[in-house]
Amino acid sequence: MTTLADIRKPVAREMRDFEAYFNRTLQTDVPFFRIILNYIIRRKGKQMRPLLVFLSAKLNGDITESSYVAASHIELLHTATLVHDDVVDDAVERRGLPSINALWNSKIAVLVGDYLLAQGLLMSVEKKSYNMLEIVSGAVREIIKGELLQLQKTRKLNIREEDYFRIITMKTAALISACTACGASSVTDDETTIARMKLFGEYIGIAFQIKDDLLDYSGNGLTGKREGNDIKEKKITLPLIHALREAGILEKRRIIRLIRKKKKGRREIREVIEFVRKHKGLEYAEAKMREYSDKALQILEFYPQSETRSALTEFVMYSTLRKT
Repeated sequence: MTTLADIRKPVAREMRDFEAYFNRTLQTDVPFFRIILNYIIRRKGKQMRPLLVFLSAKLNGDITESSYVAASHIELLHTATLVHDDVVDDAVERRGLPSINALWNSKIAVLVGDYLLAQGLLMSVEKKSYNMLEIVSGAVREIIKGELLQLQKTRKLNIREEDYFRIITMKTAALISACTACGASSVTDDETTIARMKLFGEYIGIAFQIKDDLLDYSGNGLTGKREGNDIKEKKITLPLIHALREAGILEKRRIIRLIRKKKKGRREIREVIEFVRKHKGLEYAEAKMREYSDKALQILEFYPQSETRSALTEFVMYSTLRKT
């Protein structure tokens, strides 16, 4: 299987330069704050979102400083949402390392997240990247709306398939579509091209999230996500939605009761997982995932064959074939 290192090849130099560029955005004259920001830098993840910005930019033109601004803004936003998510979820770990709120406290973590958001906005203003500012601000709004909608639906446990797709489009897909739209916007003013790339990112984001939800049924703990974690947190995702739709009324009621339980042991979680498998929930979700990844690949057909197009094709495939 193609690795992220292979996908990076068309923009390998830009990704190396980006690390120094991004680190400069996290400089501060407050010593205590510097310690926290340095910790964030050290625990950086796969940097898939900056990679997607640069590949989208190169697909549509020549990479410029605006592309670095876009990648930095997206990474700041992504990091901020992770810091805030850990506070909301009271998580003590992120990528196998202590979370900001666990090392310091929730108040500091919220302030750090706010700072990262503000830094991204300020950078776009200073560089006069107003198109990208509009794209990213729209993504922030959608992410927040998606979180609130998910909280509302989770509380009532009445998520339908259309609700599920609306939520993941607002949350995961909004940020990934901002990557591809900002990448295109950094090299062209053509609105049709930018809109096309935004849709490309949205399709990737939806497929990516469905894959994430599928991994909950075979979690290995490599990224802190263990099997049945969504079930434990009362998150109703596509495999479960389909299974509940296919089940008889009595079986459905029992599964809903299990999900409602505040404390669920391994036996209850395994029962829900087996219920989903029995009613072909995983197969249904996998088919939907492929449907959206195919839509993303169809958009790439607008472009001539190139190393960058091939890398984006592999990016789409990686998103749906990954094990973590």
